[in-house]
Amino acid sequence: MSEHFEEQEFNTDKLDTGLWKKIFKLLWVHKKKLAVLYFFMIMVATVDVAFPYLNKMAIDTFISGNGDLSQLPWFALAYFACILAQGINVYYFIKQAGLIEMDFAYDVRNRAFKKLQELSFSYYDKTPLGWIMARVTSDIGRLAEILSWSLMDLVWGSSVMIGITFVMFSVNWRLALLVLMVMPVLAAISVWFQKRILKSYREVRKVNSKITGAFSEGITGAKTTKTLVLEEINYGEFNALTHDMRAQSIRAAVLSAIFMPIVMSLGSISSAAILWYGGNQVLLGVLQFGTLMLFTQYAGQFFEPLRQIARLLAEFQMAQASAERVLSLLGAEPQIVDTPEVIAKYGTVLNPKREAYEKIKGNVTFDHVTFHYNPEEPVLRDFSLDVTSGQTIALVGETGSGKSTIVNLLCRFYEPVGGKILIDGVDMRERSIGWLHSNLGYVLQSPHLFSGSVRENIRYGKLDATEEEIIEAAKLVNAHEFIEKLEQGYDTDVGEGGGRLSTGQKQLISFARAVLADPAIFVLDEATSSIDTETEQIIQHAIETLLVHRTSFIIAHRLSTIVSADRILVIKKGRVVEDGTHGELMKKKGYYFRLYTNQFNEELQDKLLRIA
Repeated sequence: MSEHFEEQEFNTDKLDTGLWKKIFKLLWVHKKKLAVLYFFMIMVATVDVAFPYLNKMAIDTFISGNGDLSQLPWFALAYFACILAQGINVYYFIKQAGLIEMDFAYDVRNRAFKKLQELSFSYYDKTPLGWIMARVTSDIGRLAEILSWSLMDLVWGSSVMIGITFVMFSVNWRLALLVLMVMPVLAAISVWFQKRILKSYREVRKVNSKITGAFSEGITGAKTTKTLVLEEINYGEFNALTHDMRAQSIRAAVLSAIFMPIVMSLGSISSAAILWYGGNQVLLGVLQFGTLMLFTQYAGQFFEPLRQIARLLAEFQMAQASAERVLSLLGAEPQIVDTPEVIAKYGTVLNPKREAYEKIKGNVTFDHVTFHYNPEEPVLRDFSLDVTSGQTIALVGETGSGKSTIVNLLCRFYEPVGGKILIDGVDMRERSIGWLHSNLGYVLQSPHLFSGSVRENIRYGKLDATEEEIIEAAKLVNAHEFIEKLEQGYDTDVGEGGGRLSTGQKQLISFARAVLADPAIFVLDEATSSIDTETEQIIQHAIETLLVHRTSFIIAHRLSTIVSADRILVIKKGRVVEDGTHGELMKKKGYYFRLYTNQFNEELQDKLLRIA
């Protein structure tokens, strides 16, 4: 289980008004639906306040009065009208709340996904997939649910309490004060519980993210787990996480469970005071029985929305724990961005101005480039390199020497700390990220295919490609033959991540995808290191065809695949220690000679063993 990432900590122990302003700004996009929802909630509250008052009128007029029932039909009609109105109100507020929940979640998830497209590679280096998934799925879903339904309850509860308070003071201010006397105590208790509930829910969300991350690693690493017999260890670690989640969830639930009875008890004290004082007033003949019933009903009715608001405070604490994490994602800034001048000319990655893109010839210059991931551990120091258009550059060296860093800088996945990189004599920062990436073909050691058909995966290289162009690209990399033999040919579903195909087949499709894009610069990151020898020969032939007249950078593990490269650079601690063709470097009998000879002997021994 990955432990290198520590989730951002949030320590505010009260409702963060600044955070909620940002959340409500996201919610305000749906202001028309909110207005309709709140209108019907206020109407529901109005009818809820009206019913006890109608009961008071019925008692004082038809029971405690002179017995005149002439107005009873009209009263019954008014009562029925209120019931009908309440039914209509309830229908529409449930409908609107559901729409707002779905629309808010849809909108925020789209914003989050858009942000993930814009963020730099460094964000994904530091943030595991599981943590991102927890925010985009459960955190946003929880936030949408609480905002739509809880805000609805908040509007209803506030409206009921305001309406009841107004009517009570209009009828009898002394009894109204008895109902409201517990409010200061309730406010103090609420503050005490808020802090502790928020802390507990933060821990719940944090552990939930860890569980999501563990699920993700458990699924993607299933083969490794089984081959290394790590099932028991992984299960133990996951069991510890779920046990922690259970403990934190119980703590949060217990706090909420204690809070609610306290609110109910305070309401009961207020009701008892009403019955004691009001009952005496009725016996003395200074208070009508209908008025006593009104205040008795209002005392219970007043504390029902108060209980709801108390519950909402706990839910908003939970929502804040989710909101903090969602906003931290939405507020993340990419480390690599185009300048306003570049954006004005070339557009953004998501809204490009392709008509402004210049054609790349393929000349590449690293001009005294310095780079580090950690300031204390420099990877490249004053690195310089000139590559002429059409050259094939092979990068060789031990792990951590800086090979991948060089191509990552070329692809502008990262930017130099010092120096600059020129493409066709122009600093790449003077052109857009989209312009550069549209001219790059990048083939990874472990190719990634998207769910869908073979045809769709090849077409990702050029979305408007014709069927003939797709087939031609497949033929160029010798993939057409095996594709035709698949059950449904080009319509065959590759499965999630290309899981239904072999590594070699996935690699060939990724090559076809890159070829279809017709890039000016190719980057091959150990593209043949994880496939069998027969497939390697097919791919090697495809590489030789593809790289003609294109600038290319090859990170090589199998040195036999780069013997025809124009230049082979041996990289050691971020510096070029040897530079030349295969023949030139073999004559020098230096690091490359020893590396090639050792690897050649190992491969020869393997062949002899297989023959034997």
